[in-house]
Amino acid sequence: MESLEVGQAIPSERQLSQDLAVSRLTIRAALDELVRDGYLDRRHGSGTYVTEPKIAQPLTLTSFSEDMRRRGMVPGSRTLELATTLAGARLARRLQVSPAERLVRVKRLRLADAQPMAMEVLHIPEVLVPGLTKADLENRSFYDLLVERYGIVIASGTQSIEPTVTNEEESEVLGVPLHTPAFLFERTTVAESGRTVEFVRSIYRGDRYRLVAELTPQRSRNGRVAGAPRAQNRTGESASRATAVRRSSATFKP
Repeated sequence: MESLEVGQAIPSERQLSQDLAVSRLTIRAALDELVRDGYLDRRHGSGTYVTEPKIAQPLTLTSFSEDMRRRGMVPGSRTLELATTLAGARLARRLQVSPAERLVRVKRLRLADAQPMAMEVLHIPEVLVPGLTKADLENRSFYDLLVERYGIVIASGTQSIEPTVTNEEESEVLGVPLHTPAFLFERTTVAESGRTVEFVRSIYRGDRYRLVAELTPQRSRNGRVAGAPRAQNRTGESASRATAVRRSSATFKP
């Protein structure tokens, strides 16, 4: 099994059972776990194949380059587009600027070990990054560039994550079939000065990523755990109602 390469089929459950001298039930349970973890892919009517392992994406404020290096992978990027544009109403709200503010719009393909992982489109006020060129961003962390050239240190950010599928452009850039499952990340970051720096919209390949979050109880000022049962009113309804949302949001600080 360890000698198999990505894309190769593994032996049948019956063959593995004979080779390893264990029951097929045990083999099936082990394979199920490998499929859940993203190491194997079952294809109906064809077999089970070795896949690229998924990258665990922690919900923290780190750059893509830093995250890949920590995993022993070589980060890379290709700048597909760099242009200036007016903020308009939607981006003005995101970046807390005037709709007439000039922004730099950058579209990049993010790579890990030369494999496409994500496509991102970022917007940043032009006044913050004078002279920025496509070459400045090739195979370089944008956050490192902000610190080293412009003296901008990212202090915090707000990020939302939701499931999606790739459109035609995203599929072509990432080299995946149309409507491939993916994660949509939208992030707004703030500098130490308190100024909103950037708004980034990223599409991450769903077949190469899984999200990981460390959860701890959140206590209110009175010491109670948030979400604990509250007093009931006369009709038996809770005094506060939880609202279910499709989008998962979090605020991060490094």
